[in-house]
Amino acid sequence: MPDPSPDSHMDPPSLADIEALARHALATIPQRLAFHVQDVVVRVVDFPDTDTIAEMGLKSPFDILGLYRGVSLDRKSVGHVPTDLDMIFLYRRPLLDYWVETGEPLWRLVRNVLIHECGHHFGLSDEEMARIEGEA
Repeated sequence: MPDPSPDSHMDPPSLADIEALARHALATIPQRLAFHVQDVVVRVVDFPDTDTIAEMGLKSPFDILGLYRGVSLDRKSVGHVPTDLDMIFLYRRPLLDYWVETGEPLWRLVRNVLIHECGHHFGLSDEEMARIEGEA
């Protein structure tokens, strides 16, 4: 999907459009890391649900772009029996608002959020990821 400019006069990217960007972003992850996220489900929804908003202490559903739900790799043992799927949620409406506010290319924004949430799957904290991004 081409990355339309935020000020273009067209329909906003749909859930399916954001999902396509996320699939493309996953395809760009190095193979040695991609192996570890192949079973993570990526779901694109308009907003976080009310339980997530309350749990995260959000003032607005626009305050979060993505979320990892699951047991991170550093907390799984050999005998770990999954009780639920590891999932990454991407929140379309907050992503679109951020895109319009910043002018950052939408594909890059989706990729950055997706990779950030993959970092949580690997067990990295927000602080550790910020440090890694700062060193890059």
